[in-house]
Amino acid sequence: MPRTNEPGRSVSSRLLEVLFAFQPDQTALSLADLVRRTGLPHATVRRLAVELTEAGALSRDHDGRFTIGLRLWQLGTLAPLTEALRTSAQPFMEDLYTALRQHVQLAVLEGTDAVIIERLSAPRAPGLVSQVGGRLPLHCSGVGKVLLAHGGSGLIDGVLSGTLRRFTPRTVVDPTVLRSELAECRRTGTANVRGELTTGADSVATRIVDGDGAVVAALSVVVRTGSVKHQAALPSLVAGGLGISRVLGWRPGTRVRGT
Repeated sequence: MPRTNEPGRSVSSRLLEVLFAFQPDQTALSLADLVRRTGLPHATVRRLAVELTEAGALSRDHDGRFTIGLRLWQLGTLAPLTEALRTSAQPFMEDLYTALRQHVQLAVLEGTDAVIIERLSAPRAPGLVSQVGGRLPLHCSGVGKVLLAHGGSGLIDGVLSGTLRRFTPRTVVDPTVLRSELAECRRTGTANVRGELTTGADSVATRIVDGDGAVVAALSVVVRTGSVKHQAALPSLVAGGLGISRVLGWRPGTRVRGT
């Protein structure tokens, strides 16, 4: 639900409210869309949108709809964690894509979601529910399970004690079963998801570890069910994850945190 026009809110908080109205599946919004999504008065949204456009944070299309501006995109690329990861991972992701011709994606943990920061997609691979910058649930996506498994007991307890959405008939929502899966993920460093998030799409994922042994990201391959055997994709995926980890400073013998 959009927030209401709370008295005393700062100008900066309202500016952020307008910017955060944009999502990977909603990249172009009209003024009416922004009003509806933020819950702010029409006049306020219009004034803020004009200021953001003049500053280059937003851009306005010929049809009057707003999109994220080039200057804001440039600012986002300066985020140190995601940029270093994307740069380090790119050659390994390209190798995986060349070998498997399936979706290859890189994700990091943010709050109680996995956020996709890079993806290479094959034209004939299955359709996916989210784009780069989009969020995936932790309990039923490949990258999500890897990140959740290594996120610490507080995160695991918080996620599993809440309401777990069933996206398909195969989504695992039993906390006991999930705890067992997460324990196995910590042991192997990998996760297998079969049609839990999207019917007809499977995912194999592995962890990416930095020089301190912290799991900082997850790498996955998403395939059409039945098109690629998980065990066939796993060696290349794990090798890619280890390669990225080495670039980030990890070395064999470094203990992975949370295992």
